[in-house]
Amino acid sequence: MSKPKPKPKSKPQSPPVFSSYARYYDLLYRDKDYAAEAEYVAGLIRKFHPSAQSILEMGSGTGIHASLLAEKGFAMHGVERSEEMINIARANALSSPQSQSEYQPLFSQGDIRAIRLSKRFDAAIALFHVISYQTTNEDVQAAFETARQHLSPSGVFIFDVWYGPAVLTERPDVRIKRMVDDQTEITRLAEPVLHPNENIVDVNYQVFVRDLTSQTVAELKETHAMRYFFKPEIELLATHAGFQCQHAEGWLSGKEIGCDTWGVCFVLKIT
Repeated sequence: MSKPKPKPKSKPQSPPVFSSYARYYDLLYRDKDYAAEAEYVAGLIRKFHPSAQSILEMGSGTGIHASLLAEKGFAMHGVERSEEMINIARANALSSPQSQSEYQPLFSQGDIRAIRLSKRFDAAIALFHVISYQTTNEDVQAAFETARQHLSPSGVFIFDVWYGPAVLTERPDVRIKRMVDDQTEITRLAEPVLHPNENIVDVNYQVFVRDLTSQTVAELKETHAMRYFFKPEIELLATHAGFQCQHAEGWLSGKEIGCDTWGVCFVLKIT
């Protein structure tokens, strides 16, 4: 009698980034102009899909973009892998002006490479370099397929990425950021390591969190692998996923992309 074949091992999943300091995320990015970004994204959606009413946000974080876009009349559904982020997003949504309206954002926990919601949207967005967190071709293709599966026939997919020509021209460097509120002071050291043959930058974060009441300090560490992209590969990946690249411009600026454009926004439409 032959022995039963062993079951193949499932591919281990990497832990979600931001897992250690998700609760400090909004303080760390308190200086981020979410309102301007929401207005910018809404403008792109209105330009490329004027009748759009619903948006799937892939990698919705703490839900601030979703709440702001809901205030502009879009039905929002965010997908986020981090349980900590989802909890914060739901709390933020409850305190938003849309909390008691039909436009209150919805959130689902899940991996943007695999989740299926059994509903379609007019637009899909992935903001704050969510696509750059997809470091392999398989990851990017899976994320693009998720967007494609959730879009209506005239839908648009809008996302921003780190742009290769600028990354290789300017080169990422060590950065320190410090933010403080009434209770907490947070200092983050970001040390990048460039892997040019993989088109990836490992950003090694060391975060010091000081409780201003007790004066105790906690230290957290995370590594975020970030992929930078070039326009021809985005166009190729888009074609394989059933999209056509309609437009590319500097994130927020709208300027022509080049060696000085670190963040680039792409607009894809279903072919």
